[in-house]
Amino acid sequence: MPNTLFPLSFRAALLGGVALAAAPAALAQQLNEPQTPISAPDAPVPDGEDQIGFAADSLQYDSNAEVVTANGNVQLLRDGNRLRADKVVWNRNSGKVEAQGNVSVTDPEGNIAYGDRFDVTDTLKDGAVDNMLLVLQSGGRLASAKGERVSGIYTLHHAAYTGCTVEGSDGCPKEPTWQINAVRVIYDPVRQRVSYKDATIELFGLPLIPLPGLSHPVGDGGSSGLLVPNLRYDRNNGMEVALPYYFKLAPNRDLTVTPHVYSDTLPMLESTYRHLWDRGAYQLTGYITHGRRVGIGDAASTTPADAQKDLRGYFDASGAMQLSPEWSLDGSLRLATDRTFLRRYDISREDRLRSTIGAQRIGENSYFSLRGWAVQTLRQGDSQGQTPIALPVIDYRLRMKDPLLGGVLQLQANSLAITRTSGQDTQRAFAAAEWNLRTLTGLGQEVTFTGYLRGDVYHSSDNILTSVSSYAGSPGWQARGIAAAAVDMRWPFVGEAFGGVQRIAPRVQIVAAPHLANLSLPNEDARAVDLEDSNLFALNRFAGYDRFEDSSRVVYGLEYSLDLPNFSLQSNVGQSYRLTDRTSILPDGTGLSDRMSDIVGRTTIRYKDFIAFTHRFRLDKDSLAVRRNEIDATVGSKKTYAMVGYLRLNRDAVSGLEDLQDREELRLGGRVQFARFWSIFGSTVIDLTDAAEDPVSVSDGYQPVRHRLGIAYEDDCLTLGFTWRRDYQTNGDARKGNGFALRLAFRNIGI
Repeated sequence: MPNTLFPLSFRAALLGGVALAAAPAALAQQLNEPQTPISAPDAPVPDGEDQIGFAADSLQYDSNAEVVTANGNVQLLRDGNRLRADKVVWNRNSGKVEAQGNVSVTDPEGNIAYGDRFDVTDTLKDGAVDNMLLVLQSGGRLASAKGERVSGIYTLHHAAYTGCTVEGSDGCPKEPTWQINAVRVIYDPVRQRVSYKDATIELFGLPLIPLPGLSHPVGDGGSSGLLVPNLRYDRNNGMEVALPYYFKLAPNRDLTVTPHVYSDTLPMLESTYRHLWDRGAYQLTGYITHGRRVGIGDAASTTPADAQKDLRGYFDASGAMQLSPEWSLDGSLRLATDRTFLRRYDISREDRLRSTIGAQRIGENSYFSLRGWAVQTLRQGDSQGQTPIALPVIDYRLRMKDPLLGGVLQLQANSLAITRTSGQDTQRAFAAAEWNLRTLTGLGQEVTFTGYLRGDVYHSSDNILTSVSSYAGSPGWQARGIAAAAVDMRWPFVGEAFGGVQRIAPRVQIVAAPHLANLSLPNEDARAVDLEDSNLFALNRFAGYDRFEDSSRVVYGLEYSLDLPNFSLQSNVGQSYRLTDRTSILPDGTGLSDRMSDIVGRTTIRYKDFIAFTHRFRLDKDSLAVRRNEIDATVGSKKTYAMVGYLRLNRDAVSGLEDLQDREELRLGGRVQFARFWSIFGSTVIDLTDAAEDPVSVSDGYQPVRHRLGIAYEDDCLTLGFTWRRDYQTNGDARKGNGFALRLAFRNIGI
């Protein structure tokens, strides 16, 4: 075999026909000179469409037959098409190019065709292939006994398509999880679509239903077409078949229409429209059907007399727009025709729907927000007229360095207007200033000084319509001035221990605040109060602005942490003591109603990515009874794990305060992978509340809420799952009972 390297351009060698025809003697002389074999470099990129870049280890030219033969690492490049082969024979008279041995042709879209032998034209666009394998740029594969490419369109006879890998991790061939077999397959790279004649899908080697006229897009762009149907059965609607159809309206807009057909009730139509543009995006989703709905409003009646047939549905819209690097707009609209629609059709289990609209500006040291929101209650027995509408909600904050004392000064202005159709209306405005200075002493103590000033103005009406008197406040105009100061000292001791780093940090805080006329003001945003480790050292342990803790107090605690390789432990515990003996506005059950507070703490343990454990607690200051016991733990890997969640609230709370009900609940979940791609999973929620937590409870202390159990298969190209679920609670026409769902998703099909 000659050992001469000829990295030639077809501009000068093949199409031009000048260099080889004029110098056969020079070519023969070079072939006779033995040289060290050299692999050909990539073919040069031609300058025009009528030129071909060419490279090979050796070249022979028969001037009589006008046949060029290239051997060894042959490469041809023309108009974005690249051919590689061990040997290429080109007939200049007919324009036929025959490639043999490890042949591959890459088109401009990045698709690669492999075969034993290629017969192509010298344009490299058209030709026929034996034993063809077409690897699509999007990840799918097409294989056939014979294939051809004409004008850039591939046609494969007796072919199969799959989006799965056909090679295992050990490099050995393997059967794909699924494939589509057909008499003929046509692939158009420009449209990014595969069409079949007489197709049948095969799953785990077993043929399933035939799919006449099947076609689907490939790649990330997607195209219009049917999506994989969803199958489900439940107690409310019977057997359900949902068949989505996807409309690609533009590269940045699409519409999905999904008819839901049920065996026990009338069909439902679902549609989703999405639009993305350079400054933002929005999405519109709607459901509509006609059926019987049972009233569970204020009277919570579920008798047949209260049922009526009417249009039922749900609308969900959301979007956001970035006007500039600082300014943005966002909003959402969520509405349901009745309180049980979402649960009846298993769309959502939310009990309140919140709609919002807002604009915000985030600067380097400032923040401005203008928002509004409204809530539709879906809770049984809740009054929609008592549900607030907030418009506007204005908040502005400016952070700056204090030029006099040092530290950071933050200025805030806030305004809120709340309206109810059948309840109390409240308007509020305040201006506040907060100063913080953090410093370190020579002994390593971290000391933080805080000063806080605020002035409030309130106006309220229809206060008598608020059922909890401590929330109502006095009608008309009210004003309040707030002043508070605090010194917070943390003294960390850090050192080596147990092969890692240990930190022990005692902490003490002193807060001074004068008596305030809190109860004369409405309480809209500070109703949920519960002492825990996260708010123990807060300046105001109420959740919102309408109540401010007006007690001078000492707060003390201990923080501990241990960091080892692959292991960490953080823990804290603390308590507070009020310096004044006046009656607290914090009610019983919060842990803060007496001068001495309850004891709160938290412990977090992590070991690698295998164990994550968090425990929160609150102990009664007098009896050390457990008032709050909360555990969240996860053990295992990403493939096999168990999760446990336990909550017990036994706070002896005052009855009638809506945010302080006690309960006990257990949540369990887990997944076990028993094969490489197979796993079983399950979860349960159990209500353990009884008279020990809630004296008026009639529960026996073990009331299942929901069970779920399923089996799943997931690999690189297929997701398959079957789930059983049982609900134990009835809400109107959303009845308790069993439900079954089948999930099937093929990857690399392009929709």
